[in-house]
Amino acid sequence: MADALIEVLWFIDGCEDEQMDQDDAVKVMEGAAHMLGALPSGQRQELIDLVGEMADAERDPARREFLEAFPESFGFDNVP
Repeated sequence: MADALIEVLWFIDGCEDEQMDQDDAVKVMEGAAHMLGALPSGQRQELIDLVGEMADAERDPARREFLEAFPESFGFDNVP
């Protein structure tokens, strides 16, 4: 499930104006950040760990950068 969510967020993050309305893209990204931020801290940490593993295995530099920035971008940089 987490892989699918990451894939959707990666797609939205990379969309050009003609592919997706940028206001809608921001709403989706902010909504996802809000929902992910509401996860219990243990589940947030599991997601951070999974995304870290995905980043380590990623060969595409742009996608790796997205994955490495994911915790901070989605407000997980201060997980208790």
